[in-house]
Amino acid sequence: MNRRLERVNIASLRVALISTGVVAVVYALVAMLVVVFVTNDLTAQVDSRLSSQLAHYQEQPVFRLPFASVNDPGQGDFGAPLLIWAIDPAGIQATQTNIVPPVDLPVQDASVTTPVTTSVNGVDVRIAGGPVGQFHLIVGYNVDSVTQARSSLIVIETVAGVVILLLVFFGTLFVGRRVGAPIELARQRQLEFTADASHELRTPLAVIEAQTSLALSQERDATWYRNAFQRIGSESGRIRRLVDDLLWLARVDTPQGRPAAEPVEVGLVVHQAAERFAAVAESRGITLQVSVGPGPLAIMGSSDWLDRLLGVLLDNAFKYAPPGGVVAASVGVDGNRVRLVVEDSGPGIPDEERPKIFDRFHRATGQGGYGSGLGLAIADAVVRHSHGRWEVTTSALGGARMAVSWPRVLGGARDQGEVEAPVSWTVPAPARPPERA
Repeated sequence: MNRRLERVNIASLRVALISTGVVAVVYALVAMLVVVFVTNDLTAQVDSRLSSQLAHYQEQPVFRLPFASVNDPGQGDFGAPLLIWAIDPAGIQATQTNIVPPVDLPVQDASVTTPVTTSVNGVDVRIAGGPVGQFHLIVGYNVDSVTQARSSLIVIETVAGVVILLLVFFGTLFVGRRVGAPIELARQRQLEFTADASHELRTPLAVIEAQTSLALSQERDATWYRNAFQRIGSESGRIRRLVDDLLWLARVDTPQGRPAAEPVEVGLVVHQAAERFAAVAESRGITLQVSVGPGPLAIMGSSDWLDRLLGVLLDNAFKYAPPGGVVAASVGVDGNRVRLVVEDSGPGIPDEERPKIFDRFHRATGQGGYGSGLGLAIADAVVRHSHGRWEVTTSALGGARMAVSWPRVLGGARDQGEVEAPVSWTVPAPARPPERA
């Protein structure tokens, strides 16, 4: 199975890598935009506070120096809510500031008006200035918190990005395999189905072609032509049955080809199928045992499909049961389910073959003379679409035991009657004539 899905695994890995790369690029762009937006928003808040404080001092009628220091034991005076510098008219920076000990602004920032970010004594400070009386007043805020917030946001985005990319990679890989595996298996089954169908059709067509070539090569007697036509007719019938089975399976694979479900009395279907196979049992010298439990034994399905299912199971049982053997068909209630069982006294199904018996064109015995290998595939389609469950075991008769169970419908089928009482009968194998001495 792993080798069959190797193409799916490689394709899924490629898609996962491409998807992860695309998500990584998109996420990086979004993360950068978020960092820029958050930083600008925090900076805009600081600028708004600077403008309001500067306007407050400009509105005061008397501007007094020195300023009171606002000391924060945790951060020093650089942790003060407001940092202030006053520049005198002569261009000399006043020593009046609320930072203790006093720290001068960089020379290039002594005349700023619009908000800018500068470094004062190794601390990032956002400053803005304007005229207040005869001084050029500069106010500032410590924006280390903005820098820390930006750094924390980048770390969080990095960790979240790694987690998201891992989820995208493994999620895409998982979904790709889950979605691609059934498609790839269906494709491979289609290829195998086509190859097997071609092989099954090649043999009878080769026989027909050979008989036709021999008939045209020279004149022959009437008996030879009669035998040739019989062989051609037999192979043509084989082709027709194979084509009918293929068309039936093709219809089953499409929702339009499935009949609507309705209550079906399984006991009645078993009764009718057993009557048809009574002649087969007698002609092959096989004992047919039939048992129908007390009704109603109704399930939701199609009577035609269930009849075909039972026909496939009984046909297989008669094919593998030896002359003088036994084929048994029974149906009854098993809890809240209806159970149908068909078993025979044939060679049975080896344990290693059981997982493959429902594959199309597979023959459990490996013998080419036992049909095309589509019978149990058709039976499996009927069981799956009627919500049934298979149980394949060894029969007490020595051969295969094919059991199917469905949810039971309490109401019986309309227009079909109901089998109320248990019914059972046996079609015995005909006695063999005594052998001559």
